[in-house]
Amino acid sequence: MKVSTSQPFQIVYSLLEHEYLGYLFESYVVQRNARGQLTLQHQTVSAKNAPEFADGLDETDFELIALTDQIQQDTVIKEFWAKKTTPADFFLKIYDPEKGDKGLQDAICRYVQDRMGQILERLHGKCVFIMGKDGEPTWREMSVAPEPASVLFHFRRNEDSTHYFPTIQYQGQRLDFQFKNAVMVCFQPAWMLLNDTLHNFRNDVDGKKLQPFLNKKFIVIPRQVEDSYFQRFVAPLVESFDVHARGFDIRSERYVARPQLTFSDTPGAVVVAAEERSRPVARRNGSSESATAVITAPSEHIHFDLSFRYGDHTVHNSYDKRVCVKLEKNEDSYIFHRLIRNLDREQEIIRELADRALEVRNGRAVLEKATAFRWLHSHAEELARMGFTVQQGHTSSKDYFIGAVTVQVGITEGNDWFDVHGTVSFGEFEIPFIKLRPYILGRRHEFRLPNGQIAIIPEEWFTQYLELFAFAEEHHHTLTLRKHHLALVSDLQNGNLATVTMSRKLERLRGFEMVEDQPMPLGFMGELRPYQKAGYNWLHFVKDYHFGGCLADDMGLGKTVQTLALLLQRKESGESKGAASLLVMPTSLVYNWLSEATKFTPGLRILTYTGTYRDKNVAQFADYDVILTSYGIVRLDAEMLRTYGFDYVILDESQAIKNPSSTTSQAVRGLRSRHRLILTGTPVENSTMDLWSQMSFINPGLLGTQTFFRKEFLKPIEKGKDEVRTRKLHALIKPFILRRHKAQVAKELPSKIEHLSYCPMTEEQAQCYEETKSYYRNKILKNIEEHGTAGTQFMLLQGLTKLRQIANHPRMAHEDYEHESGKLREVIRMIRSVVSEGHKVLVFSQFVKHLDIVRASLDEKQIEYAYLDGNTRDRHKEVGRFQETEELRVFLISLKAGGVGLNLTAADYVFILDPWWNPAVEAQAVDRAHRIGQQRTVFTYKFITKNTVEEKILALQNKKIQLVTDLITTDEAIIKSLTKEDIEELLG
Repeated sequence: MKVSTSQPFQIVYSLLEHEYLGYLFESYVVQRNARGQLTLQHQTVSAKNAPEFADGLDETDFELIALTDQIQQDTVIKEFWAKKTTPADFFLKIYDPEKGDKGLQDAICRYVQDRMGQILERLHGKCVFIMGKDGEPTWREMSVAPEPASVLFHFRRNEDSTHYFPTIQYQGQRLDFQFKNAVMVCFQPAWMLLNDTLHNFRNDVDGKKLQPFLNKKFIVIPRQVEDSYFQRFVAPLVESFDVHARGFDIRSERYVARPQLTFSDTPGAVVVAAEERSRPVARRNGSSESATAVITAPSEHIHFDLSFRYGDHTVHNSYDKRVCVKLEKNEDSYIFHRLIRNLDREQEIIRELADRALEVRNGRAVLEKATAFRWLHSHAEELARMGFTVQQGHTSSKDYFIGAVTVQVGITEGNDWFDVHGTVSFGEFEIPFIKLRPYILGRRHEFRLPNGQIAIIPEEWFTQYLELFAFAEEHHHTLTLRKHHLALVSDLQNGNLATVTMSRKLERLRGFEMVEDQPMPLGFMGELRPYQKAGYNWLHFVKDYHFGGCLADDMGLGKTVQTLALLLQRKESGESKGAASLLVMPTSLVYNWLSEATKFTPGLRILTYTGTYRDKNVAQFADYDVILTSYGIVRLDAEMLRTYGFDYVILDESQAIKNPSSTTSQAVRGLRSRHRLILTGTPVENSTMDLWSQMSFINPGLLGTQTFFRKEFLKPIEKGKDEVRTRKLHALIKPFILRRHKAQVAKELPSKIEHLSYCPMTEEQAQCYEETKSYYRNKILKNIEEHGTAGTQFMLLQGLTKLRQIANHPRMAHEDYEHESGKLREVIRMIRSVVSEGHKVLVFSQFVKHLDIVRASLDEKQIEYAYLDGNTRDRHKEVGRFQETEELRVFLISLKAGGVGLNLTAADYVFILDPWWNPAVEAQAVDRAHRIGQQRTVFTYKFITKNTVEEKILALQNKKIQLVTDLITTDEAIIKSLTKEDIEELLG
């Protein structure tokens, strides 16, 4: 029957009993008559149709309707059974007495009971009825007691047994509920229907504790099972409810809460007081927990369990009751100790631990093992002040030492090294510091003491003393450090990690600030700029302390001239003691070094030890001061060169040994010398390992073994971007590297600096050049004899152009040429160097074919570039891209297309690949970078192929300086002015 919303109606909640689900409520709306009485006209109401009756419902009604919907049998079946089924099939299967699913029954019971509890809480002030057997929802009205009742549990212990029963009090009166047809409508929390009134109870009484007494006066507990019953059942009752006992004592006791931390490496260990370990421990669910815990495998973590001592009893902090009951049995009697916990004090302790970085949750904190023991060591005094007892759990797999841990390290300067000595104290045990070396290097935290206890090495020692142990050398059970580890020694002293004793001379060195001024050699031709003189002084400085050094100035700042000045001073002072110095470099740089030495240090006797026909005999070195050679030659002649003791071994472009396992690296490391230097503008090209290889050459052992360096520096820096490791590495190498960038010395530089870079030809290139030169020489000289110089101009220009092309790269003249060019090698090497230093470079050539060859090589090496020749349409777009794109560092430009009209001030290096007669054309190219708006010095490099027409033209320019500075604008005009002798010189 439908209920009309236009007439008065009432929402009611009707209690019924389901065969399987127990007591349930359903929601109905019932029509009222004219006198306001409920009629038999009613209908069920659910969340679907409730809005129709919204005028007669309040917010609580909508909540109750939603909850009653959830416990209808169809909803319950859908919640717990995914397959399609009928209610009969579902309940017969799940609740079958023999084959039913007990686990699912329990889950359904919890689900229904939870919602029944929520419904019953909301029924105050509502119309509540018992449903009639015919389904009439308003059969008999019920009321909800306005306040909860109290339960008192009684125990009467006599000689044979203990009687147990509850009494209920409501509003100060005893409530007679036994044998009164009372029913438990809900068990958790308990709701009882008695005399058409619904009662609930204080203290969250479980209805199952009352159910047995609805139709029973008391329960008898036989003497033979009372011990177990008291522990499993009575103790939890005493803990949570009011209990009245005869025949045994219940004592409520208050004590000061004394905190206790118990640590173990086995998770899940049970924490109990020492005097209670033999007893079972009562748990809130009524079961008992054996004091013998199952020991699991030790973990890499330490588990801290927080408990509190109340008198002689221990209460674990995870226990969530305000009252904790401990059962004591004395002969034939029992005492229940009701320990009234001070939860405020316990929470205060937890907060204090949290303030000290120990987060306790549910009574437990977990820390990584090394961190845990560091925490214990550093907070030992505070814990004692706070009244803590700290103990090891009896289930821990190892006996750990938790006493005081200290270390004392001393470092004393010896003749050529530092002696390292020290003592580690673990309580009463004193251990030599050196014993910790394999533990620190192997990151092993556990150290076994003489008494068998395991001491945990503090985590910070693995950081503080790692480099010390890695760099130290062990000799007869003593540790030594090389002198070049002075920075490490200073760090240890500054961090109060070691006591250091050293000479005053070494004390002065620690700052690496005071570098004494050194006199220049008398035979030096020229003058060093102030920063170059400082570099010269610094080279003396590292030499005086027997350290190797790395001069890492930017390209163009004069590393060559600073080094030559040092070598000349060594000769003049007699400090070289007759031993030659070896300068190793890429083949392409040999002539540049020779040229610079001829210009600035003509007093040095120099041997160029290169080429296929070199004299492989070290005895000849006695007649020279400096030996110039290449990395390739050192690799080939390594065994012979090792037999000679050099004064200096100096590596130019030392990134050539960046791969420590290469034969080149191994060959140079095997050379013998008093001193070692490396010169490079790019100490790190690809990887931090480049640095290890070069530093290990100048100062062996400075950065430890390759394996150590890879693990402790390379991986953290390159993969983890570890700033601390980066700073540490920088501190270790800083004293031995002098690096000046152009920007740092800008005030000392002129606005333009020009360099000549001499490039040797490859053997195949030289052969090609000689054949072409012979052909044109014979042809041109014969023509001069017959017709004079005027008739040979075209042929001379043709021949010189062909020779220039071969000097650049033979492929420009012969497309089938498959070999390399010496100039291209050097150009690419220097482009890579400039780019790696963060500079920008303009690369000019008169030949588009030459630019094409350079482009192909840059593509192969994945170096990005801008490009401009006569066919480039959008010149300004390419210029803008180069000027504004930070990572775009190379601009290839055709001299004719880009010699004028461009503003390229982003570049501070200019490479002229193929110099020619007219310096004005080259000057215009340089002015693309060196013009208004340029804030930096512009370095210009002219690449001259050795023993070619390019070198001859430079010589003629010097002889006819006036000629080439006049306003000559064409090659033809210059060629017209050449004499027969000039032409013979060019083609000689």
